[in-house]
Amino acid sequence: MHIEVSTDNNIDGSEALATVIKGLVQQELAHLDEHISRIEVHLSDPSTGTTGHEEKHCMLEARLKGQQPTVVKHADLTLEQATKGAASKMKSSLERTLGKLSDRH
Repeated sequence: MHIEVSTDNNIDGSEALATVIKGLVQQELAHLDEHISRIEVHLSDPSTGTTGHEEKHCMLEARLKGQQPTVVKHADLTLEQATKGAASKMKSSLERTLGKLSDRH
């Protein structure tokens, strides 16, 4: 499974951050590796410069082989928490999709 990480202008998209984020996604979705061709991770911080509750956003787009992309989003206090939340949602969504596909065959 190929994982790409991108960030908005409010987040330092360092190689160290990309390595951590890729590891979190890989850990959560490893058992689905054979079904996923690619995952795009987009991290953003829309609250930069504003007052109040700050949160980080993670959007995951996964491409199952032969299927339309699946997109999930999660917001949390840190990039790592947002990524874990999004990866958990993606896991549930992909397992549901794969279950429906296997029921058809």
